[in-house]
Amino acid sequence: MSASFNIQSSTGEYSVTVEAGAWTRWVAEKASASVVADAFFQPTYPTVGTGPLFVEAVETNKSLEASPALIEQMRRSGANRSTELVAVGGGIIQDLSAFIASVYMRGLRWTYVPTTVLAMVDSCIGGKSSINVGPYKNLVGTFHPPQQVLIDPEFIQTLPVDQRASGLIEAVKICFCRGEEAFDKHLSFSPSTSMPSDRLEGVIINSLLAKKWFIEVDEFDKKERLLLNFGHTFGHAMEGASHFAISHGIAVGLGIECAIAYQQNSGVDYSAVTRVARLRSHLSEMIRSDAGLSEQLRKLSVEDVLERFVSDKKHGKDFYALILIAHDGSVVISKEPRTESTLSAVRRAVEQIVEAYA
Repeated sequence: MSASFNIQSSTGEYSVTVEAGAWTRWVAEKASASVVADAFFQPTYPTVGTGPLFVEAVETNKSLEASPALIEQMRRSGANRSTELVAVGGGIIQDLSAFIASVYMRGLRWTYVPTTVLAMVDSCIGGKSSINVGPYKNLVGTFHPPQQVLIDPEFIQTLPVDQRASGLIEAVKICFCRGEEAFDKHLSFSPSTSMPSDRLEGVIINSLLAKKWFIEVDEFDKKERLLLNFGHTFGHAMEGASHFAISHGIAVGLGIECAIAYQQNSGVDYSAVTRVARLRSHLSEMIRSDAGLSEQLRKLSVEDVLERFVSDKKHGKDFYALILIAHDGSVVISKEPRTESTLSAVRRAVEQIVEAYA
């Protein structure tokens, strides 16, 4: 089920190709490019061209502080304004590479080869880079779309269960936000952490086509695309408070659960909204597939979660910006008053979800 389609952006059109087993061919085609790759692939990376610059895919390397070292390596390797940068890896490698491609000699063409489910179904399109600064997650970044996105679903074979679950959580989030048709189609693939790569292709294509709508109508995150932050305000806080021991997608799943609990505690009744029940059932299966999660949640400091929640960059001076599910099951942007009462409600929701999954 290979597929190819284009994404429209302010800087022009870029292509997305999904093709199982194409990785070896793509490596040969990009032999002259400057490659930044996840160090995980160093033992098996094909020997072509000058070889990649390998980077360990850890949060500390996705930072403003770590970027100069990679820029210096690229300069020493001879990268110039006409060089194409190719990024091979998951979200950390993508963010770091996209950021550097946007600023190196005022901008390089770049191609992305995502190797995690999360990157394949979500972050590979949209053109955003997000870089950590000190303790602040994703505080700086740029919009710099790639020239190409090349997706080989067979990379799923390299991934542990929690990373597969992380990607499937992001995919169901996108599809739920897009509407009934995309959500129903996602669930029709019976997504699971053990699904084979050929069935994963359908999940990837459906998720990216759903996200394509958001990024083409709102490329710069001003209105509709903001809905894709569903689960992220709570989730980023939990992810950071765990010192990233909880993976991003699992944290987003927990964050969606927190958002639902927050609404239910304020009196929202979802009992007649079947799509919410179906979402929660799928999220529960994905979240609980992470065998090490309960231990991480037992060690989690709720105070730390709240501190990180309060400092989220999406909030305003007088409000907390939350993506919530309305009474009818639609996803909405809500500006909750920045009061102690609201923060107490946030605390209660976080404590409930931590207790439920610990």
